[in-house]
Amino acid sequence: MIQIDAESIWQDVQAIRARVPLVHNITNYVVMNSTANALLAIGASPVMAHAEEEVGEMVSLASALVINIGTLSASWVRAMHVAMRHASQRGIPVVLDPVGAGATSYRTQTVHELIASTAPQIIRGNASEIAALVSSQTSTKGVDSTLASRSALDAAWALSRSCDSVVSISGDVDYVVWREQQAAIHNGHPMMSRVTGLGCTATALCGAFAAVNPSPFMAAAHAMAVLGIAGEIAAERAEGPGSLQMHLIDALYNLNLQQIAQRLKTGG
Repeated sequence: MIQIDAESIWQDVQAIRARVPLVHNITNYVVMNSTANALLAIGASPVMAHAEEEVGEMVSLASALVINIGTLSASWVRAMHVAMRHASQRGIPVVLDPVGAGATSYRTQTVHELIASTAPQIIRGNASEIAALVSSQTSTKGVDSTLASRSALDAAWALSRSCDSVVSISGDVDYVVWREQQAAIHNGHPMMSRVTGLGCTATALCGAFAAVNPSPFMAAAHAMAVLGIAGEIAAERAEGPGSLQMHLIDALYNLNLQQIAQRLKTGG
């Protein structure tokens, strides 16, 4: 089990704020606004570009590429392939979110084809999505997980080995696995599951951290810890899911080393 420390997380946060990396997102309609605001709040610069005609050029300007299959269409899938290929050729980290994998054969097949074409550095999903990419016996309820995160650990390891990608499972405990490394992050708040798109926000933050940290494993672990800590801070100030979303953006913007050090919960 790899221990994640507050100082290392804070160094990445400072690097994001200093460098303002461009994070290119091909993401779904539901979360474009919220993920863009989260990236801005942590200090990155988001761009949402999905036209097949421009994604190759756009990704060449970026420091990370985030692919999210939440609202699929044939033209978007083609654009995802183009963007991932260009990012790989330029050494730009790719983060993939298999939203709803296992719900339909089209979603599951699309993710498998994307991974086979260009293996991403990081794959982040909930337990059902990760399990569905390994076993055809697993299905998802829309985009929500029907499994606890720990139950998908074996699937995460299998997926990671098959494509040599970091795999992050979000849930009551967030797990990150890659090669011989595993981290468990126990931050977060139950109310976060009542706000749409916070899993997608986690994926976008993985892109921001991958833009400044050469280790995809540490980038994913740091991103998951930061979102969980920000969620805890937001929940203490919120009266419900609506205000939690507002306070979460503020928490990301105001996050400091003391908060990370006091709240970080890892291991086990």
